[in-house]
Amino acid sequence: MLIGEVARRSGVSARMLRHYESLGLVRPSGRTGSGYREYSGDDIRRIFHIESLRSLGLSLREIGRALDDPGFAPSSLVGGLIGRTRERIAAESELLTRLHRIQDTEPADWEDVLQVVALLNALTSKSADARQRAALSTAGEVPVPVEALVEAVLGESEPNVAGALRWALARSGDRGAALLAEGLDSPEAAVRERAVRSLAEMPGAEAAACLRTALTDSDSRIRGHAALALGARGAADAVPTLVDMIVEGRNDTEAADALSVLASDPATADRLASGLLDRLAAPATEAPARGRLTQALAGIPGTRATDALVELSADQDRAVALTAAYVLRLRDGR
Repeated sequence: MLIGEVARRSGVSARMLRHYESLGLVRPSGRTGSGYREYSGDDIRRIFHIESLRSLGLSLREIGRALDDPGFAPSSLVGGLIGRTRERIAAESELLTRLHRIQDTEPADWEDVLQVVALLNALTSKSADARQRAALSTAGEVPVPVEALVEAVLGESEPNVAGALRWALARSGDRGAALLAEGLDSPEAAVRERAVRSLAEMPGAEAAACLRTALTDSDSRIRGHAALALGARGAADAVPTLVDMIVEGRNDTEAADALSVLASDPATADRLASGLLDRLAAPATEAPARGRLTQALAGIPGTRATDALVELSADQDRAVALTAAYVLRLRDGR
């Protein structure tokens, strides 16, 4: 079969067939009397083998080795192809993500595109200073890709950079809360903590709902961050966790301050005072925790808290009694 006919039947151009021949991949078995290349059935089968291997992504050099080296192991070749394909897919996925993020900023011109690209590059820089400057630059006219900010803050371990990223997210609108909520499902406690700390600085009902979810986290630090943020927003859901923090001595001063914010309503103040007194009376509550709970009553207004302090001023624990008496004197002096 002549080269033109082979090209028509195989779908491989005559030019490519000559290229294969120049590389030694396939050589026509004969020549016609006029000197034209003539391909045998074996030659044509080899051409189809070459095309099949090309479809798997093999280079022509690899194809030559695969077809001519009897000791060549297909498993190692296929394994290498799998590795290269995964790398290519990862690179393409990263590019697609970046393109979507640029598109989401709705750039008006190429200058906007270049600014967003520069911001994305800076957010992934190895330099903490560069990452911090990138976060702070969002205060200007550079369009902000919110997904990139969320990804950056969830992975940021440098405190100053993380603070700048949380500030940028708080200014970026409502989308950040929904994206941060995904971070609350991370198996890594550090990622969940970063998500909660970011949500704590974001306004809105969606952020508050995410913080309520974090109150059930298995990590006490994460529950604490959520409770303090919700307490500052006046959310009564945070009360049990805030009281636990006081008992356990974890950010107990901040927890007591949050309870005092919640106690601005008289009915709530009486309930809080009763709850603190119940924990004080619990047999499992140890002496240091009782002292902290007594101090927390100082920030709770109302007659119920005053009555509780009067009762505690006669407590058998001298430290508790002295603390209660001191707080009562302060209340009387107001």
